Amino acid sequence: MHLIEPVPTDRRPARFVLLLAGLVAYGVSVGLMLRAGLGLMPWSVLDQGLSETFGLEVGTWSIIMGVVVLLLWIPLRRRPGVGTLGNVVLVGLTINATLVVLPETHTLGVQVPLLLAGVVLNGVATGAYIGAGLGAGPRDGLTTGIAARGYSLRLVRTSIEVAVLGIGWLLGGTVGVGTLLYAVAIGPLMHRTVPALRLRTGADRTAPSGSVAAACDRITPR
Repeated sequence: MHLIEPVPTDRRPARFVLLLAGLVAYGVSVGLMLRAGLGLMPWSVLDQGLSETFGLEVGTWSIIMGVVVLLLWIPLRRRPGVGTLGNVVLVGLTINATLVVLPETHTLGVQVPLLLAGVVLNGVATGAYIGAGLGAGPRDGLTTGIAARGYSLRLVRTSIEVAVLGIGWLLGGTVGVGTLLYAVAIGPLMHRTVPALRLRTGADRTAPSGSVAAACDRITPR
């Protein structure tokens, strides 16, 4: 039994380039939202709260929590892909690097553009790393793994993110207008970017319109 999902045999260079670009862009997007200081996505609220309470950098906590979540895949009998493993490490490292490069700001005229850029870039980055087809992110895999046990995907995702958001807020993470904006905007953004950036195989392109492969392009990820 393979410990990780096999890498698709077609268009491997393009897949790895898209994956790398997506994961780095994702980390940058989180860094932009952190520097904006107007509110974060739920998992980043948790990472920031852990950083505020226990020390270590936010990106380092992103890596630690990614490993913890990945361990939760074991009882769910989920296998990570190379993209899953890359997600755990590269996003956190890029968050830390972005925070080193970008100074803190408390000017609303700078904070708002940083927030908007972070949210939009996050939507594009998510479409890119999902589109590479090299494995789900650890947090996404946890959600779908639990939902596969017979639970509503929407209920599972909402429950996890509300719990994570609450714990992060209690630990000192930033919840604000950016959190609300992200919650409202990420679904429509992913609806555009995921099918636009997905690397299709020959089977996808020749599949009839009613097939599962064709239907993938019409799925709203949220």
